[in-house]
Amino acid sequence: QVQLVESGGGLVQAGGSLRLSCAASGSIFSINAMGWYRQAPGKQRELVATFTSGGSTVYASSVKGRFTISKGNAKNTVYLQMNSLKPEDTAVYYCNAIFSSGTTYWGKGTLITVSS
Repeated sequence: QVQLVESGGGLVQAGGSLRLSCAASGSIFSINAMGWYRQAPGKQRELVATFTSGGSTVYASSVKGRFTISKGNAKNTVYLQMNSLKPEDTAVYYCNAIFSSGTTYWGKGTLITVSS
C-alpha cells in the first residue's frame, strides 16, 4: 500500500509564499511520475505542476514563473514552492503519484487560502 502525505498548507496574504511537501511511503520503488494538483471550490481538479516519467517538469500556465516543483534527496519526496500567491490560488492541493503499472495515488490534500 502507498500513502502520500502532504504538509505545508495554510493561510497566507496575497503576494506571500508557501512551500508544500509530499512524502510517499510504502511500495514506492515503481513511481513513474509525481506532482501536484489542486481543486478550488466548485471547480474540477487541475494540474499545478508535475515531474513526468522522463524527469521533466510540466506546469500549469497559471502558475508558471511563480511556482517551482522540486524533488527531495529521496525519490519519495516532492516539494512545491509557491511565490507571489494570488487569491485565485486558493484551493485544496493534492499530491499525486503515478506508478509504472498505471495506478494513481492521491494524498488527502492540504488547504491553501490566499487572502486579498
